[in-house]
Amino acid sequence: MNQTNLSATAPAAAQPQDDHTASAWVNEVSGLVSPPDVCIKVFDLIESHNPSAASIGEVVSRDPNLSLRLLKIVNSSYYNFSSKIDTVSRAIAVIGISELYSMVIAITAVKTFSHIPHNVVNMDTFWRHSLYTAVLSRLLAKRLNVLHPERLFVAGLMHDIGSLILYHRAPETAKELLIQAAGDEDVLHQAESEAFGFSHAAIGALLMKLWHIPEPICDAVANHHQPGMAKAGTMETAIIHMANSLANHTEIGAFCELPMTELTIDEAAWPQVGLKPEDLDLEPLLEEAGQQFADMISIFY
Repeated sequence: MNQTNLSATAPAAAQPQDDHTASAWVNEVSGLVSPPDVCIKVFDLIESHNPSAASIGEVVSRDPNLSLRLLKIVNSSYYNFSSKIDTVSRAIAVIGISELYSMVIAITAVKTFSHIPHNVVNMDTFWRHSLYTAVLSRLLAKRLNVLHPERLFVAGLMHDIGSLILYHRAPETAKELLIQAAGDEDVLHQAESEAFGFSHAAIGALLMKLWHIPEPICDAVANHHQPGMAKAGTMETAIIHMANSLANHTEIGAFCELPMTELTIDEAAWPQVGLKPEDLDLEPLLEEAGQQFADMISIFY
C-alpha cells in the first residue's frame, strides 16, 4: 500500500442499457435466493404497528443456528459490550430492532446466496472481500455518526452480490472479464456494462429489492463504483464506495486476492460524507477493521 489517490474522478461507465435481460437473470435465480422464512417473519413483525423485542426474539430463536450466530456477534469486538448477552431478546433490547433485522439479513444472506451455483471464483475470497468491506462500511458509518450503521454493514456485505448472478448466468464471459480486469473492480464494472448492458452492481441492486432492502441501501449497491450517480442514498453510497476501495487496498480484503497498489477514492464521495481526504485517518481505521474482521469471519463462514 504505497500509493494514495484520495480524490480521483471515476471514469465514465456505461449505464444499464438492458433492464429486460437484467430482470430476467434476477428472476431466474430468485428461487435459489428467496429470503428464508425467518427473514420474512421478522420483516412482517417490524412492519406491524407495535413490534416487541420478545415477539421478534421468539421468531429468531426458532432457528438455533441463526440465534447462536447472532449472540456470537453481539458478544464479539464488533459491539464490544462490557457484559455478556445470552438471549436474543436481550440482544434486541441492546442493539435495537432495526439493527437486529440487519444482522439477520446479513447472516442468512451469506448462506442463501451461496446456493447460486458457479465455478468462476474462489468463494472464500469473494466472501472475505465482502465481509471486510462490510466491517469497514460500519466503522466509517459510526465515525460519521450515521444512524443505524448496521444498514451499512449489510450494504457492504452484499455490494458485489450481483457478481454471483453473472458468474452463474454467463460464466465464460464473466471469467474472461475478471482476467481482463486483473483485480481492478472499477475496470471490471466498466467491462461488464459494455459486455452485458449492466454491471454486477446494477443487477445486485435489483436482487436486493426482492429482499425488501431499503432503497438507500439498494442505491448504494447500484452505484458503489460511481458514487456521484447516487440519488436515494448519497451518504450510504459514498461510504460503501470508500469501504470497497479501502478493502481492495489491503492484503486481507482485496478483490480476487490482488490488492490495488494505489488507493483511489472518487472525488464525488468526499462531499457526500462531509469529509476532506486529509480527514481520513487510515491506520486506526484499518487496525480496528482487522480486529473485527478476525472475530466475524468464523461467525459468518
